[in-house]
This record gives sequence, C-alpha cells and structure tokens, in this order.
Amino acid sequence: MQRHLILTALARSILAGEATVDGIVDRASRTLGRRWRWLRPLARRYVGAMSGRVRPREREVVEFLDDDRGVRRAQVEHSNELSVETWLTEPGEMQPVAAAEGWALPVIETVGALAEWLLLYPSELEWFADLKGLGYKTRRPLLQHYHYRALTKRSGSIRLIEAPKPTLKELQRRILAEILNRIPQHPAAHGFQRGRSIRTYVSPHVGKRVVLKMDLQDFFPSITGARIQTVFRTLGYPESVADLLGGVCTNAVSGYGSLYARPHLPQGAPTSPALANICAYRIDCRLAGLARSAGAAYTRYADDLAFSGDEDFERCAERFSTHVAVILAEEGFAVNHRKTRIMRQGVRQRLAGLTANHRVNVIREDFDRLKATLTNCVRMGAGSQNRKGHALFREHLEGRVGFVESINPAKGKRLRRILEQISWSN
Repeated sequence: MQRHLILTALARSILAGEATVDGIVDRASRTLGRRWRWLRPLARRYVGAMSGRVRPREREVVEFLDDDRGVRRAQVEHSNELSVETWLTEPGEMQPVAAAEGWALPVIETVGALAEWLLLYPSELEWFADLKGLGYKTRRPLLQHYHYRALTKRSGSIRLIEAPKPTLKELQRRILAEILNRIPQHPAAHGFQRGRSIRTYVSPHVGKRVVLKMDLQDFFPSITGARIQTVFRTLGYPESVADLLGGVCTNAVSGYGSLYARPHLPQGAPTSPALANICAYRIDCRLAGLARSAGAAYTRYADDLAFSGDEDFERCAERFSTHVAVILAEEGFAVNHRKTRIMRQGVRQRLAGLTANHRVNVIREDFDRLKATLTNCVRMGAGSQNRKGHALFREHLEGRVGFVESINPAKGKRLRRILEQISWSN
C-alpha cells in the first residue's frame, strides 16, 4: 500500500505542470520532502519516454513509474526513508500546454463546475457523457442520445450519420462556441472554417502540372474517444473534466460494425468537424512539411487531401503518395487507395466536385444536368423533376444554384434566371 501511495504521489507531482526535467525534479522533491539523487535520471527517462505525447493519464504515469527499474531500486534501498511529505489531490487547476495559454478558454477545474457551466446537474452530465457506455448497451431509442441514418457508399460499406438529439446538440454547440472555436486551425485545413470553402481548398492547385488527390478512409469514426479526451487534457482541463467533455462529444453504437462500436467522433454532431481538424493538426504539419520538401502545395478539406506541383513533383508523385500513406498510418489513419488519383494537365483535374485545370470551376456535366432540371421544371412543373422526393425541393434547387454562383458567378447567374421562371403554385 505504501509503495502504491508513493507512486501515485509521484505521478501527480509529474502531472502538475510542464513535463521538463527540472520541473519534474522540483515538484517530486517537494512531494517526497527531499531532493533524491535518483529523481533527475528518472525525470530524464520519463521525458524521453513521453516525448511526442501530451498530458498522459495519471494511471499511465503510475504504470511507467511501476515499471521503472530506478524507482524500484530506490524503493528497495530507501524503503524506510521514503514517504510522502506533500500529497496532491487530483490536479484541479487548468494546466494548458504552452501554445494554449493565450486562447482564452473557459476555466473549468472540477466536475461540478463543468455541470454548472453546461446548466446541468452532475447526474445529468454523467448521463450525457455516458462514460460507462450505457447508451451503447440499450436497444431502446428513447434512452439513446442520437438518431441514426446509415448511407451506403459505392464500395458497399456504410457511412453512419449520427445526429444528436436536441438537448445534447445544445451542449455540443456550447462546447463548440466557447472552447473549440477559440483553437487556431492549421492553414492547410479548409473544411468547416469561416471564410474557407472547397473553393479555397482547390485554388492553390489551379494550373499545376500535376495534382495528387488522396482520401482518408472512415475519417470521423477513426478518431477515438480516447483521442478526444486527450485533446481536452491538452487544453489544460483536469482529467476528470476532460473525460466528461470528451464523452459529451463522442458516441458508441452497436449494430454498425466494430468501428462504430467503440467511442468515436460522430459524423453529425456540431463539435465533430472542429475536433476532427484539431486531431488532424499534427497530420497537417507533417504533410505540409513533406509537400514543401517536394516543391508541392498541400491543402485538406475534411478527409480529402490535395497536393500539386510542377515538373519536379510530377516525377516523384507516385513515390510521394507512398510517403503520405506512411505518415497517415503513423498518425492512426488509413488511405482509401481506390480514390487516390494522380491527375496531369491532359486530364480533368477534379477536386471536391470542382475542376482545377485552368481555374476553379464547376464540372460541365454537373452544370448541364442542373440546367436541364431547371428548364424541365419551367416547362413541365417542378413536381415532375423531384424524382428523389425532396421534402423541400425548392430550397434544394436554391442551394444548388447558390453553390454554382459561389464558384462561377456568370454561370450561376444564368441558372438563377431559369430558377426565377419556375412556378411553384402547383
């Protein structure tokens, strides 16, 4: 028991600040009441073992200390002298990494404070976070936090849309507005950000000799609940608070395969796009650096990756795509190789439903089909063209025309004139 208390006390002192050798030695010395000679070598081993990781859990640090030979030897040699002079409770202060210190995030240091911030009772907070997976186990829709809609992909697999119910959605919107939206995104990320769009995603690749397109497989469900909890710990929230914030933003559901059965980022939650971009920040850094080394441009729109360059990049594009796949695998993601495309100037360079050969433009066939649909609506009535049964067909067409206007105003204006001639009275 004494040994476990010492390990726990040491772990909490290590987690009480930045993981530097001097900082760990100072805090551990205060905890044990003495600057033991073995503390500095231990601190060096810990920093080396945890390099590249941010804010490990307390139990992970305890396990590291328990396995460390230096700590074991010290406990044997000084068994009668080692004691805990200063006991820390679970770290209850905000401890953001250095980069996050200026982001003006709300200070939430206890579970009670988090419940109050979300206007919930603590028991309600635990129910919505569902860290015990009770929602996963129940078959009763009324007790589940999400509505589900499965879409079949061309490959035959499914994409599960997980739409949070109203109360949970409001909780997620607050987390998005007051926490996640204050976190800077990587310049290469163009999805789900104000002032950015598929147009800005495609623009850097216009007129390039070769464009490489790659696609991440199962982007949202590949991001685990543990990874999201790590994000909140990185922002400085104590472990208990970070776990609950992560639980509110993730979901697990049975009946749709193992990928969805574990806690993951649900596609359909307001917080998921921002969290996905945050989790992809390290990927963006590594791929942007790889692209610079090859003389290429790099952008990402959600799970779509685009690289482009001239003669030098054209010669190495295939080998470059292999390096990209390796980096993604190291970061916990997989490439959908069937969607990888190396597109040279002689073919249509298509990205996110747009062309990038000479300018950012809508695809000709898509424009022609929409124009024909609008024209037939004028001639034969809107109902004759609503073959997919859109409940709000007028709004659907308005949105499609608005999209064309945002990409090519001249073409959009032509479609708008036809749209305005449609009679919606029948």
